[in-house]
Amino acid sequence: MPYLFDHTLLSRSATDFVEAANIDDLLRDTKHDETRFQEVLAKSLNKEPLTVAETAVLLAADAPESVAQIFETAHRLKQDVYGNRIVIFAPLYVGSYCVNDCLYCAFRRSNKECDRTTLTDVQIDSEIREMLRRGHKRTIAVFGEHPKYSPGFIADCVRKIYDIREGKGNIRRVNINAAPMDVAGFKEVHDAGIGTYQIFQETYHKPTYAKMHPAGTEKSDFMWRLDSLSRAYEAGADDVGIGALFGLYDWRYEVLGLVAHSRHLMDAYGCGPHTISFPRIRPASGVDLSWKYDVSDEDLKRLVAILRLSVPYTGLICTARETSEVRRAVMNFGVSQIDAGSRIELGGYSELGTEQISRKEQFELGDLRSLDEIIRELLDDDFIPSFCTACYRKGRTGQQFMEFAIPGFIQRLCTPNALTTLQEYLTDYASPETRAAGEVAIRRQLEKIAEGERKTELISRIGRIKSTDERDLYF
Repeated sequence: MPYLFDHTLLSRSATDFVEAANIDDLLRDTKHDETRFQEVLAKSLNKEPLTVAETAVLLAADAPESVAQIFETAHRLKQDVYGNRIVIFAPLYVGSYCVNDCLYCAFRRSNKECDRTTLTDVQIDSEIREMLRRGHKRTIAVFGEHPKYSPGFIADCVRKIYDIREGKGNIRRVNINAAPMDVAGFKEVHDAGIGTYQIFQETYHKPTYAKMHPAGTEKSDFMWRLDSLSRAYEAGADDVGIGALFGLYDWRYEVLGLVAHSRHLMDAYGCGPHTISFPRIRPASGVDLSWKYDVSDEDLKRLVAILRLSVPYTGLICTARETSEVRRAVMNFGVSQIDAGSRIELGGYSELGTEQISRKEQFELGDLRSLDEIIRELLDDDFIPSFCTACYRKGRTGQQFMEFAIPGFIQRLCTPNALTTLQEYLTDYASPETRAAGEVAIRRQLEKIAEGERKTELISRIGRIKSTDERDLYF
């Protein structure tokens, strides 16, 4: 029998919104209609979130000229909402013990090839200091699902990370990727000062979910996981991230599941997810992936563009699971956040060299470049790398973020804050080549900002960062 949580602890909005969305019917019955297709694109450009049925219209538009128009419209929308900023973070894997037995994961409990460990306080300190020496300001702490990793344990880790300083740097935002909790657990973690709480449903297709997460494991309870971030909202954590693991089932089904999830959160709590992730399955130690669904590079690019059109104000994350070529492509029409210089082995930043150690990691990475290399490429491609965390410390999260974002505050606040955090990186950590490219990019960006008090103050702050020890100067 499946492991079942106490469903009296579900959120007040608990419902099977995947079933209600009739995804199979939409995928089967939605045919391309050019008039309807153009209406949906126009709604997206008006920055209105799409319904599940409207997203199905985009999925049905698979002729080459229609797909090209989806990419073009997604590019325009991304520029309108996010400009040319790309937010940078890095993961910190804290514990690899797990009670689950997910078929696709190297941390699954039956995998004898995995080296199990939980970082000690000393190791966390070493990892964070090494991340700071490389220039990181944002991290997501990742935990297996295990009694060791209780809400109290996670909250303590968050506070420890925030307390560490190295040189002129510190981690300014700690996000979390960990198991679902009840409302009390989410509140305990939220009160430690986290940014986003991220939980992936993995797959929204119930038969596949049951196959991937064997009965008798905690993760086998589909509804407990589906409802998890609703409970997070009710605990006060109004900044959440959803995701699906592409390759478990038909990618079109998962796209509609993600949109259904986003719509449910918006309808129930007035605010959708802050981020959506769309990782593809990667090889992992001790894992047989012969059963997986194929999701080609072109499929991935298309689903990213469709998600961008469906959820205009939600950040899209493309991790280092993907190759540098794929990541470079999807940033042009959808992605607004990436990780860089990532190590996903326990102790990977401070204890290991440059080679991946498969028995210590959850899966293989596709992009192993350093933070400096990635920032240099972003600058060469006319993006502005950003380490900004201002909204979280100013309280501009959840529904308030949405209210500010719609009239375009991202351009008025996020671009200036991106430039000051970029200047910090250039001054304190960058290679000479990256520093030179960054200085040119900042000057070019300043020329685009209208004259006024905000621009004058921004120029002053950039100058102070270059010439003094002042840091973390945000609007």
